[in-house]
Amino acid sequence: MIIQNIEARRIAVPLKKPFKTALRTVDHLYSVLVKITCDNGMVGWGEASATVVITGDSIQSIEAAILQTIKPQLVGLNLLAHEHVFHTLHQSMVGNSSAKAAVDIALYDLLAQRANLPLYQLLGGYRDELETNYTVSVNSPEEMGEDAAAYLKDGFHVLKIKVGKDDIEEDIVRIQQIRKTVGNQVKIRLDANQGWNVKEAIVSIRKMEDMGLGIELVEQPVKAHDLEGLKRVTDAVDTPIMADESVFSPAQALEVLRNRAADMINIKLMKAGGIFKAQLINQMAEEHGIPCMVGSMVESRLSVSAAAHFAASKRNITRYDFDAPLMLLRDGVEGGVTYEGRKMTMPQAPGLGIRSVSLWEEGEQG
Repeated sequence: MIIQNIEARRIAVPLKKPFKTALRTVDHLYSVLVKITCDNGMVGWGEASATVVITGDSIQSIEAAILQTIKPQLVGLNLLAHEHVFHTLHQSMVGNSSAKAAVDIALYDLLAQRANLPLYQLLGGYRDELETNYTVSVNSPEEMGEDAAAYLKDGFHVLKIKVGKDDIEEDIVRIQQIRKTVGNQVKIRLDANQGWNVKEAIVSIRKMEDMGLGIELVEQPVKAHDLEGLKRVTDAVDTPIMADESVFSPAQALEVLRNRAADMINIKLMKAGGIFKAQLINQMAEEHGIPCMVGSMVESRLSVSAAAHFAASKRNITRYDFDAPLMLLRDGVEGGVTYEGRKMTMPQAPGLGIRSVSLWEEGEQG
């Protein structure tokens, strides 16, 4: 099963509504699709989204990393010696986690096709259905309340609320408005995207606890590099704290786990460099008694399908943030994971279960 060719194309897909966080506002998905062909005719698909403010990876850098650095090192290798192939991929360059993730996803697609198994079964097969949350972007309290009500009406029982863009008092008003609008029918998770300092995080979370706003967890309240500050917040509040941008690699995960700096870890394939390293992070977290969530950037259903396969395969992954494809104006992927409101069902076809990608035909060839 020799890797014969690796191709990449850029795509841009408009969102239904601008997506706003403490770090950025986006109105399009910008990503690079990857197609890997083997000598037996099998084709594997992958994708990397450009999220410069989080991963540091742009469309241009992802494409260049794949075609100029990764491709020359992987073409000609036998994928059946996949330990060697993945080691070569991750040693090919420093950083560039999104480019590595796109190639990693396509390689796992091929391996599962070769085994004639859906990828989630090849990886562990723990469950075949997931329930995603839906994200409420940072806007005025009134607009966020209206959005939350609309998502509740669409059947979503867990809402992820973006905060951290303005002062903490405004964030609390936002949460009050949302809770007033949806009542106690939904779980509310907060994601500050590094938008608070340590004192702001502690004060605001304690205040929300005292107000009885029923926050399930708070994700990445402080700067990614500030593990000491993250631990101070975790130790000072009752609400569970989740590390996100603080954990890209297994080594960073180990530091969080060793210091008990967070109660949970959010694994994203674009941060970890794909499934190969993501499995290591989850395994270490499980050994430390720390549950994980798997999330995504703004991505199409192609790479979200890969993340969902990984998430469905593992017992320790208990939360899922896979709403990104639902935010796009068009899909462009046939096969893969399917949505029925908040419910996601894993495909039973081999690999990612993707039959065709019309987005590929629309893309710009590198």
